Amino acid sequence: MPEIAPGFEAHLERRVRVHSHASLLGDMLDYHFGYGSHGPARHGKRLRPNMTIRVATGEGAGAEDAFDAAAAIEILHNYSLVHDDIEDRDELRHGRKTLWATYGIPHAINAGDAMCAVSSLALTRAAERHPPERVVRMVETLHDAHRIMCDGQTLDLTFESTRDVDLPAYQVMIGAKTAALFEAACRLGALTAACDEAAIETYASLGRAFGMAFQIHDDISGIWGATDATGKTARGDIVRRKWTFPIVWALGRPDCAAREAVARVYAGEAAGDADAESERVVAALDELGAREAARRAAAEHLAVIERFPQSQLREFLLAPLGLAAP
Repeated sequence: MPEIAPGFEAHLERRVRVHSHASLLGDMLDYHFGYGSHGPARHGKRLRPNMTIRVATGEGAGAEDAFDAAAAIEILHNYSLVHDDIEDRDELRHGRKTLWATYGIPHAINAGDAMCAVSSLALTRAAERHPPERVVRMVETLHDAHRIMCDGQTLDLTFESTRDVDLPAYQVMIGAKTAALFEAACRLGALTAACDEAAIETYASLGRAFGMAFQIHDDISGIWGATDATGKTARGDIVRRKWTFPIVWALGRPDCAAREAVARVYAGEAAGDADAESERVVAALDELGAREAARRAAAEHLAVIERFPQSQLREFLLAPLGLAAP
């Protein structure tokens, strides 16, 4: 994965650490991002800010012109991770204890809310480099993505107590929960570069296609990926009865023993050890060909990226999914 533009990490840290004077809140933000005494910083892939900066620079803007927008989208993303970990009761992320598992749920909720506020504040600083009307559109883009992301998370949580989810409903959910923020990242980059409306929409579509493929790929990893690679509890999506693509697709198959095995577990009818239940579900998914179906579905969205003419951005977007040219 190519590194992000030089100077961005220092810029992001400055924007995040506005709470450094408030001992506990500042400590929680430092812990989550790996700043201060909790260092070294945990950069991750920085996919969303990287997208914002690469779209902007690809259209002729300077990298630093996009730093505030990139910082805002990254901080908002991390806010969503903090709340997502609480809602899913995930105790690990990237192989370390999550914020709520370290400080408790009430403090983690508060820290997540603070990140949301800091994200908005970071984006307002773009007014130092861009005209007010452009900054207003950027702020609208960020907050609209946030609203849509919350819609998607609501659907995801609702699905956990639903006995039947079809593929169209699943597509709506991931389009909101995951793809909206990637779409906003690309849209922000295009706005930073003062692109025309047609170009802005082209980049937005590119980001959305990436987000859809990324989530399906993540669904595959959540079932068949190793814990050391994903940084999450092995097969936690099955234990929590998450409606991921392989599950939704499998339950949409004609009646057979393998489909029934998945259906019993997701209906809460299977009793026994959670690990054993998960193994049975994975075996049934393998028999049905769910992993291959998920890869085909992701490929449909990847086709949008593969047709994109700008090679550097195209290869950057394909790399996280293991599809970049060698």
